[in-house]
Amino acid sequence: MRILHVEGGRHLYGGAFQVLHLLRGLHARGHHNLLACPRGCDLARAAAPVAEVHDMPMHGDADLLMAARLARLIARVRPDLVHLHSRIGADVMGGIAARLRGAPVIHTRRVDNPEPRWLVALKYRLHDRVVAISEGIARVLRDEGLAADRLRVVRSAIDPTPYAGPCARALITARLGLPADALMVGVIAQLIRRKGHAILLETLPALIARHPRLHLCCFGQGPEAAALAERIDALGLQGRVHLCGFRDDLAEILPCLDLVVHPALMEGLGVSLLQAASAGVPIVASRAGGIPEAVRDGENGVLVEPGDAETLATAISALLADPGRRRALGAGGQALMRRDFSIDGMVEGNLAVYRELLAERAGDHNRKDAKNTKE
Repeated sequence: MRILHVEGGRHLYGGAFQVLHLLRGLHARGHHNLLACPRGCDLARAAAPVAEVHDMPMHGDADLLMAARLARLIARVRPDLVHLHSRIGADVMGGIAARLRGAPVIHTRRVDNPEPRWLVALKYRLHDRVVAISEGIARVLRDEGLAADRLRVVRSAIDPTPYAGPCARALITARLGLPADALMVGVIAQLIRRKGHAILLETLPALIARHPRLHLCCFGQGPEAAALAERIDALGLQGRVHLCGFRDDLAEILPCLDLVVHPALMEGLGVSLLQAASAGVPIVASRAGGIPEAVRDGENGVLVEPGDAETLATAISALLADPGRRRALGAGGQALMRRDFSIDGMVEGNLAVYRELLAERAGDHNRKDAKNTKE
């Protein structure tokens, strides 16, 4: 099978990392991957061993010429189907391009942002199938009017092995510039408003008073970095909150964290939560979007209502005070990842959608041929 994947993200985290896992899994099963992505992006380099990479200009939702560029590529490489992996212009422009060339097209939806019903009716008409990465996203799409017969759920997945190693605590605290005895709380998310960093910051002065060894490390980058830095200064949290940026050593850091907090207001699923669970780290997170599928309340973490700073602080404080419960929740997370979030399961789930769609297309062609023969 020849599959053209389209991904508009430039950095290798979140959705783009899921694309890489899928490309590797499909390649191992003997399928031929083609990848359209932005020039110079991290995914292009990582995917080169398992995909025929076609990098091109991609300028997001306003890039009206992306449809023409993708249509020319589809005509040239003649894929069996097109799989669109991001909203950064790829969902609409890629859908238009596939329709222009008559190629079957699938779009993976990774976020639970609500969309107007009129937009859902127009946009998703471009796609033969829409794959939601969580039941939470699927519920949003159904509520907005997407027909159930075109919607499938294939959960995101990760390889837990890199995150399940031992903790070299002295090395990691020194690397992050933390005291050797720090209680390390991590947030692993883009620095954007809907991830809820600002809500967490408001709870920290009281939390630090109760837990004097607490240090918060924010891993990620994004447009809110300057505003968060200003708020950290205003709250007097210098030296206690660390904006660590994007880290390529996260797999070494995660096993040393005492707690991961994810106070997001909206979330499709949360790949960072799967990574934390794989590392055996307990999680406090919002009951938003697909998060309850990655964080099972009482199994590998504690869920609180989105935006509820008081309950968030209570849950964090209770876990920081109870190492035994943290260990139990961490072990529960590792068991959950092995059971429900395997990469093989994700790859096979996508393949099932591919095969279903191609069989449907073949049936349509056979019926048309039979009708023409009779006439």
